[in-house]
Amino acid sequence: MLAAGFAAGWIDAVVGGGGLLQLPALLLVPGLSPIQALATNKLGSVFGTATSALTYRRRLRQDLSTALPMAAVAFAAALGGAVVAAHLPAGVIRPVILVALVAVFVAVGRGTHASATGFLTTYWPFGAGLALGWPALRVQHHFLAFVTLAFNTLVFLVLRNEDWLARGVKNVTSIPRPVPYEIELQQNPAFADFAAGWGFGVAEASGIWVKLCYMSLFLVVLLTLILLAELALKSPWGRMMRAIRDNETAAEAMGKDVTARHLQVFVLGSAVIGIAGAMMITLDGLMAPNGYNPLRYTFLIWVMVVVGGSGNNWGAVLGGFLIWFLWVQVEPLGNLLMQGLTYFMADNSWLRGHLQDSAQHMRLMTMGIILLLVLRFSPRGLIPER
Repeated sequence: MLAAGFAAGWIDAVVGGGGLLQLPALLLVPGLSPIQALATNKLGSVFGTATSALTYRRRLRQDLSTALPMAAVAFAAALGGAVVAAHLPAGVIRPVILVALVAVFVAVGRGTHASATGFLTTYWPFGAGLALGWPALRVQHHFLAFVTLAFNTLVFLVLRNEDWLARGVKNVTSIPRPVPYEIELQQNPAFADFAAGWGFGVAEASGIWVKLCYMSLFLVVLLTLILLAELALKSPWGRMMRAIRDNETAAEAMGKDVTARHLQVFVLGSAVIGIAGAMMITLDGLMAPNGYNPLRYTFLIWVMVVVGGSGNNWGAVLGGFLIWFLWVQVEPLGNLLMQGLTYFMADNSWLRGHLQDSAQHMRLMTMGIILLLVLRFSPRGLIPER
């Protein structure tokens, strides 16, 4: 909470709008009602606004005949809003606050793209990366990994425990898709005739069709991102980023803003992950917060990059496909392996039961073995940097 207050004060001092960060943080405080959170947020913003107004008044001359009527209207509107908020039930005011925050986000983003607040609130993935990256990039190496993992866990806990946001453990269903649902295709007579013409049942054909549509969409997005990444890599910006990676001190001595460039990459990475998450959620048609283990997915992505090659865009793609394929296939293959190893053992043998129960743990063991082999024989990855 203290960190959120400092961050909100800094944003207020630079571009304004710090309450957009502080208010959601206050709503997460146990035992604090929404109206108390609003009052606390406004009390803090009064000091920042008053200081800014006095500084502005001292440095520039204002037309009081215009400013005073505007101040009176603003005071009346603020008073009316406070009265309405005080009479709203606690169960209603929390969603109203969230809707209002989103409306402000969109309005600010459409009104000006020049301000940091507009950029933060118009593009959610960019905004998340910016909000986390600015404080997180003050630390380096493994400490940065700890900070991002902590934020990842925080988001997971909020989604799982706040029923009004993502229905908690009840999950969110019927999420709109960019392609039709299977049941919609099955109820379409034209699609049923099309499936029959190819010799497929309508249920089987609908599943194949949806998967083909998603595969095509995924390939378009992937190839677009790869193309942009390759163009960026070969541009002056890409050469500057490689110089910063190789020697930050030398790059900073050449006049490069190392922290800003780190933040830029952090935000771009957050946007790409946001696109991937949106595609996965719409493919499943379901968002189940309990199904996401922050540590597991962080570990998997790290293994994908290391195995494929962290200095090569195509290496990252290869690592992603390879590691995910193994992650999906290792458990069923492990069950077959254990059944073969224990085939000649007695049914009541404790060793047979132990080995068969251990098959579910072969995923992490396999990832560890692959990681060790790659680091030993190809430390730069399967497709190293050219």
